[in-house]
Amino acid sequence: MNNYRLLIQYDGGRYKGWQRLGNEENTIQGKIENVLSKMVGEPIEIIGSSRTDAGVHALGQVANFKIVKSIPEEEIKAYMNHYLPNDISILEVTKVSEQFHARFHAKDKTYLYKIWNQEHSNPFMRKYSMHIPEKLDVKKMIEASQHFIGEHDFTAFSNAKSKKKSMVRRILSIEINEEEGFINIRIRGDGFLYNMARWMLGTLVGVGLGEIEAQSIPEIILSKQRNRTGNIAEACGLYLERINY
Repeated sequence: MNNYRLLIQYDGGRYKGWQRLGNEENTIQGKIENVLSKMVGEPIEIIGSSRTDAGVHALGQVANFKIVKSIPEEEIKAYMNHYLPNDISILEVTKVSEQFHARFHAKDKTYLYKIWNQEHSNPFMRKYSMHIPEKLDVKKMIEASQHFIGEHDFTAFSNAKSKKKSMVRRILSIEINEEEGFINIRIRGDGFLYNMARWMLGTLVGVGLGEIEAQSIPEIILSKQRNRTGNIAEACGLYLERINY
């Protein structure tokens, strides 16, 4: 079998997330699989590194798929970019070992979150950032973010229903910086539960607004109670930025 790795960018605004849902084609996975299946003349299933939520964007999503026939990488890339919607782009196609698995072999993932922190709205970024008109206390947000670093049970920060799977994840770093009206937050971790990044980000926003004490983060984590967290951050400001292997 020939195994191909894809590096993908997409605007998730009009899709129901990455993961194909039954016969629902309005997903990133569904759109890509449809194009690949037409190209090779047989049903193709792709494996994504991360199942981004509805409305979430990607700067560096990774996926892989296997086919019997060997096709030049540039031919696959050109075909896909020609037939995919213009809000989904294939940046790279690389032939990899048959053992490569986009999800299981990922070492860590980085999510970027963009907040437009000005009184007025940003007409050009309203679909790609969360607008918060009140001035956020970035120093307190940085202080609070450091309590997330390390290995924790993130039950309080997830919508995951399953109690059988481990809710423990390791956060490797969180960086917060201000840039021309924006507050950019980067979270790098070995994996994320369903909605985990957005609940963490919403909690950091709560700290920035003075609604949550920065020192209370460890207590919230230990409580495993989601009603202790802030509001979930809007999907439009979240980007899957990078996957490390």
